[in-house]
Amino acid sequence: MPKTSKTKKAKTKKSPKTSKKITKKEKKVDEHIQPEINIGLVGHVDHGKTTLVKALSGKWTDTHSEELKRGITIRLGYADTVFRKCPKCKEPECFCVSEKCSHCKTKTKPIRKVSFVDAPGHESLMATMLSGATIIDYALLLIAANEECPQPQTREHLMALEISGIKKIIIVQNKIDVVTDEQAMKNYNQIKEFIKGTIYEDSPIIPISAQHSTNIDALIQTIEEYFPTLKKDVSKEPMMFVARSFDINPPGSDPIKIVGGVLGGALKQGKLMINDEIEIRPGRDAGKSGKTLWEPITTKIVGLMTGGCSVKEISPGGSVAIMTLLDPAIVKSDSLTGSVVGKKGKLPKVWYDFKLETYLLERVVGLKDNIAVEQIKPNEILMLNVNSAATVGFVKEIKKNIIGCSLKIPVCAEPESRVSISRRIGTRWRLIGYGIIKE
Repeated sequence: MPKTSKTKKAKTKKSPKTSKKITKKEKKVDEHIQPEINIGLVGHVDHGKTTLVKALSGKWTDTHSEELKRGITIRLGYADTVFRKCPKCKEPECFCVSEKCSHCKTKTKPIRKVSFVDAPGHESLMATMLSGATIIDYALLLIAANEECPQPQTREHLMALEISGIKKIIIVQNKIDVVTDEQAMKNYNQIKEFIKGTIYEDSPIIPISAQHSTNIDALIQTIEEYFPTLKKDVSKEPMMFVARSFDINPPGSDPIKIVGGVLGGALKQGKLMINDEIEIRPGRDAGKSGKTLWEPITTKIVGLMTGGCSVKEISPGGSVAIMTLLDPAIVKSDSLTGSVVGKKGKLPKVWYDFKLETYLLERVVGLKDNIAVEQIKPNEILMLNVNSAATVGFVKEIKKNIIGCSLKIPVCAEPESRVSISRRIGTRWRLIGYGIIKE
């Protein structure tokens, strides 16, 4: 896999031992609380991401009509589950997601609640995958055992995870039910060669069949060992990245009974509570006198959902949904995706243009051909992903490794935020590196 030209390779610790860590987690877990971590599922198209989410959570995340028709994930999908453990069975058979053990029928004990974010694998939906990578803590990279490794988007997604700052992944070797032992070992060796020299070189590789729920117990055990719950700062001003926005009112609803729009995503820091007055930036285009001018939107929180439950407050960890008093027309069709939510006057600035300190890859990822990444040129148009937002940047100036970009859609972000950079190559946007926002 190509390396970034100005970054040092990070060291990845080996998987910690199981027994003591699992024992410490054998405490009472409230199944109605907020999930503790967000786990992304990434990988090449049709390698089984959505099927694995179904095996782990019981939920099929492809619910959009076009997704059902085409059989691929188009938008980010969400699902929550509670990992459980049978007190009688040995490891890894004791790990499951059902209330009764499938082996001995003993009632299982909950050990941790997690959220899954199902990202699209199709090459034309790379912007959506990059947006999803900013709201996750860890990732499962799915690689099908019946195909050569790496496939183009397998390579691209792995690089995207590294650029997004994801430190730990588990590699899931799926579809072992459709290959021979020899083919599975050949694929395993290809995976090892693929991750060699990357920050994920020591990542666990777990063979499974998502279709038949084979070895799911071993995968859950590995997640519990390798993905610890992260400590996040709840004392800071709240900041939520919006990954979805939608209208939950069915067509033909009684106007008197219509409820406000919903914002879905992940809280990066701080806490939000019901009845909080919130601000949404950059907001919406209020173009006046022919000029582009985005105005923040203010509203009130009237409900909070996380882990399939209504709660009074949310904190970092797991995906969340905010019910608001917003006109449903404002939020429909993910129109506020990429926005940032927080307390009024406490959010970062809105950038209409910014300067990026750039770090380009040596080779273009996502292509079968080995093509070197050329330097960014004046007047070039780039796709830029920051937080959960995707926008188009027009290169106005270049000075060494600093580029100045004007943005088609403004973004709300803190200085020093990391921005993924993609270039139009052929008919697709291809990841070519990242940049750091400078004042």
